[in-house]
Amino acid sequence: MEELRLKYPLEHLLHIVKMARSSYYNHVKTKSYLQKHSATEAQIKAIYNQHRGRYGYRRITLELKNQGYTVNHKTVSKLMGSLGLKSLIRRKKYRSYKGEVGKIAPNLLKRKFLAEKPNQKWATDITEFKVNDKKIYLSPIIEMFNGEIVSYNISESPNFQQIKEMLNGAIEKINKKNKLILHSDQGWQYQMM
Repeated sequence: MEELRLKYPLEHLLHIVKMARSSYYNHVKTKSYLQKHSATEAQIKAIYNQHRGRYGYRRITLELKNQGYTVNHKTVSKLMGSLGLKSLIRRKKYRSYKGEVGKIAPNLLKRKFLAEKPNQKWATDITEFKVNDKKIYLSPIIEMFNGEIVSYNISESPNFQQIKEMLNGAIEKINKKNKLILHSDQGWQYQMM
């Protein structure tokens, strides 16, 4: 159509192909936009692959500016979207340590995790799971004699209430005369007991 436009008026050509004037100019604008940014797209792909997908549009924009390209961050974001490039998000691992909050109990197990009889040694910790883009925290108590789950609690936040409910469920199952050791990582929830 662009070659014919040099010989014939635009209105006649648009009438023949039954195209609106705005559609034609939108097509011309898009084509020139793509041609203008083809070199930038190639450089964006190179930077993205060089950093194994960990760079988002902001860091790629900075890298392009360092390499002498003059490009807006919004343009980089659009080009990345059209190329199907999206930065990978590193998962953050749950860590319960917040320093010394309460009392720290002595380590009675000293890495001797095997128990000779039931209800002698228990271990507990909090584990984070991601389910349907939502974080869930599991807090079980494991019997070190046979690996059985004595009690557990599932919560949407790792808090002291979760630990209390888990312990109340476990205490109902033991004989008060037993000398039981409950081993934990001494996270802030356990230091509050």
